[in-house]
Amino acid sequence: MMQALSKHVFYPLWDLKDRSHRLREWKRLEEQQWWSKRQLMAYQWERLQALVGYAGGHSPYYRDLFAANRIDPENILSEADFRKIPVTKKKDIRDHLDRFISDDYKKSSLVSAKTGGSTGVSLNLYFDEACQEKRNAAQLMADRWAGWDLGMKRAAVWGNPPVAKTAKQRLRHHLLDRTIYLDTMNLNEQSMAAFVDRWSIEQPQAVFGHAHSIYLFARYLQNQGVTSCRPKAIVATSMMLLEHERRLIEEAFQCKVTNRYGCEEVGLIACECEQHQGMHLNLPHVYVEFLDANDQPVKAGEPGKIVVTDLNNKAMPLIRYRVEDVGVFSEEPCECGRGFPILKHLEGRVADFLKLPDGGQVAGISLVERTLTRVPGVEQMQLVQDRLDHIRINRVRGNDYTQETDVALLRAMRETFGEQVALDIVDVTGIPQEASGKYRFSICKV
Repeated sequence: MMQALSKHVFYPLWDLKDRSHRLREWKRLEEQQWWSKRQLMAYQWERLQALVGYAGGHSPYYRDLFAANRIDPENILSEADFRKIPVTKKKDIRDHLDRFISDDYKKSSLVSAKTGGSTGVSLNLYFDEACQEKRNAAQLMADRWAGWDLGMKRAAVWGNPPVAKTAKQRLRHHLLDRTIYLDTMNLNEQSMAAFVDRWSIEQPQAVFGHAHSIYLFARYLQNQGVTSCRPKAIVATSMMLLEHERRLIEEAFQCKVTNRYGCEEVGLIACECEQHQGMHLNLPHVYVEFLDANDQPVKAGEPGKIVVTDLNNKAMPLIRYRVEDVGVFSEEPCECGRGFPILKHLEGRVADFLKLPDGGQVAGISLVERTLTRVPGVEQMQLVQDRLDHIRINRVRGNDYTQETDVALLRAMRETFGEQVALDIVDVTGIPQEASGKYRFSICKV
């Protein structure tokens, strides 16, 4: 009953009180997801042209950028025209933050956020309220793909969970958010045992959190023989979901995992549907490109640097923004019938790619995943490249660790790096988290 009241009464009333258009946008997205790809792309292009025109007139940064490159927003009539706009990098935002902000808005009136800086550059960001409402609506749509409906109580495996301090915050937590937290900044057997006890009382129907943190909790459930945690939906986000982690999570919870991809700068970029054949790109809200080293489009099936244009945020437009991730898109339609195209898989962040002596690169996160599935006795590992000819392997022993484990680990790594790169295994008890609670398994400092 509480779930039904939350969905059909409390959420609409709260939106009415806040004069929010979130639920209206959500219903629009629920319809748009079944449009044809051609219809969606026409709608997306219309929004893209409007955003570029707005930025050229109101964002000092883009006004200057367009002038310097002799770009007239009214003459952007094709994708080739659009690609004439230089790619925006994190450093551009860091160095010229205030010039990105539209002169239509006062900075003090905007919603602010800050990225965690896991790739070495922390960013301050600003959004208008309409943008936030649209982003929240996209999350609601993606939640339903996972089986997590509005008003459903959830268990969040998340770092630094919010604490309701005011009466309004406590009321919202009870009526709308309905979330219990397992703090990933304090993830140990005691905290996970306490969370299982709370789960048995609260009975959440959905799990949401960092992919690897959910994996650690799922592994605890398996090791302890806990079978009482049976959600209807699991959403893994914020970091790459490795396939061996997906398998263990689904086995422990007896529930499919929905992989989701987004970032603080632009919101939801892509999410799996119930078919789990890749992640649907959020076409109504973002324009996504996959580019090579020369900022030219790659072909379907080839890895490319992901560049995103946010179609929602007028307060601080981001056009052709490089999110520092690498992914592969597909032109194959999904069996679900939705018109949203597919991001087949992520290959990792640019900063996660390790360098080879011959000038090549290797996706560190894929290397970690392959090694973990092939070498018994390794529970967790992290690769840190501090020199072109040296990699430190932080290795956590698994229950089936033997003297042969490290020999096999080095042999597997040599297949990629040969004898030119020195490999040192460091025995550690765990992989450290970032301040956000996320984990990084591949770090290139070269």
